[in-house]
Amino acid sequence: MSAAPSLSTSRPASSRASSRAGSPNTYRGGGRLRGRGVGRGGRRGGLRGTGVLLLVVVAVGLLAIVVGPSLDQAVRRLALPLGDTGVIREQAAAKHLDPALIAAVIYAETKFDPRTSPAGAEGLMQIEPATAEFLAKLSGGYRFTRSDLGTPAINVAYGSYYLRYLLDHYDGDEMLAVAAYNAGLANVDRWVAHAGAEGRSLTVGEIPFGQTRAYVQRVLQAQHEYRVLYARQLGLR
Repeated sequence: MSAAPSLSTSRPASSRASSRAGSPNTYRGGGRLRGRGVGRGGRRGGLRGTGVLLLVVVAVGLLAIVVGPSLDQAVRRLALPLGDTGVIREQAAAKHLDPALIAAVIYAETKFDPRTSPAGAEGLMQIEPATAEFLAKLSGGYRFTRSDLGTPAINVAYGSYYLRYLLDHYDGDEMLAVAAYNAGLANVDRWVAHAGAEGRSLTVGEIPFGQTRAYVQRVLQAQHEYRVLYARQLGLR
């Protein structure tokens, strides 16, 4: 508001200027009031922002609680594929094997993406033709056709039969059977004999071949994961 006319005529100009400069109700007061208004608005905006952030954090937390386990399983399943479950379950039942072990060997060999190796091994379980011929004769078969190894049902049947044979050879020891599946029966027999001569059992860490040692660890870990992630699909529950 402007000063009343009667007040403006009763003081000299210099006095009025001095009064305006020193009055707490003009510039300084106005400045403080305006500063107060901005500060309150800033605090209100800050509180609203904090509230929204808090709601987002709570919502994310609740979502993690609800879908967290499912999301974790989905991610783990992407890293650990499974296929041909009908064939795996059928051969596991016929050969008295853990279906998760069959799946784990397939995972270690081909990750369910069959191909022919440089050594000539074929199919899901990477069966070499010589091994397949040996198994065909061992099982009483009369004919072996190499092209059959590309058929999942036949390939898994051969691989499962070989796993059963190795497990029987090593009195049910899965670690030794898996090692022999990778390194061959003769090598593992030699390692077991050497450890036995020293009065101890062969452990995974003592397997001389680094590739076989890593293979055994991968298969046994995958076997555990398959039992956890795919219990229903593998007929384990």
